[in-house]
Amino acid sequence: MSPPSRRLQTKPVITCLKTFLISYSLIFWFTGVILLAVGVWGKVSLEAYFSLISEDTTNAPYVLIGTGVIIVIFGLFGCFATCRGSPWMLKLYAMFLTLVFLAELVAGVSGFIFRHEIKDKIGQAYSSAVSTYNATDSKSIAVDTLQRKLHCCGKRNYTDWKDTEYFKENGIPVSCCKIDKCSQESLKDLDKAGTEVYTTGCFSLVTNVLEANLGVIAGVSFGIAFFQLIGIFLACCLSRYITNNQYEMV
Repeated sequence: MSPPSRRLQTKPVITCLKTFLISYSLIFWFTGVILLAVGVWGKVSLEAYFSLISEDTTNAPYVLIGTGVIIVIFGLFGCFATCRGSPWMLKLYAMFLTLVFLAELVAGVSGFIFRHEIKDKIGQAYSSAVSTYNATDSKSIAVDTLQRKLHCCGKRNYTDWKDTEYFKENGIPVSCCKIDKCSQESLKDLDKAGTEVYTTGCFSLVTNVLEANLGVIAGVSFGIAFFQLIGIFLACCLSRYITNNQYEMV
């Protein structure tokens, strides 16, 4: 057992570490709430973009929501472990922070490395969605949503529709109209349609929007990932001090 004087000197250090770790855990809990909010926002705002890439609804927003929930739970666990002064709980907390840090770091680096492949995949998916457009399936609805929201038409421009089966029967989709209602005659005539539909292509606009929004998500994720290093350090230090000095909360 340590001499009383050493324990008296150690107690203020432990108290200080506990204060910092509780403050950190509360901030960490709040980052979980932020991830939850980003996940819900991504589900609502970016669903049309992601649905072009996959046949079914993308799981990306749900991953953020799930991660946010887990962080909220472990943030509270970190506060509880710190108040209890339990070394094994603090080590478990540090281990969790390490795993989350590594997972977010790998995901962020992978997204940065493969960003060009993602962009190419979006281009291919958009071309496929235009060529198979029928106004009823999920990808067609996503195309309509993007054309209305971004004020664009086709992948490069509105003439991309001329080679599609849909154009032969119905003309350019109504979602391309820049006025309240285009005439059916204009939609079936590319020359006349040029004055009534959006002439800007959607692909460049879609990639710009995605890059901007994914940049925000990536920035938040990287910030949270590196912030966890502080928690790992504090949890390990507090656990070590409590173990070495046989400190117990009364």
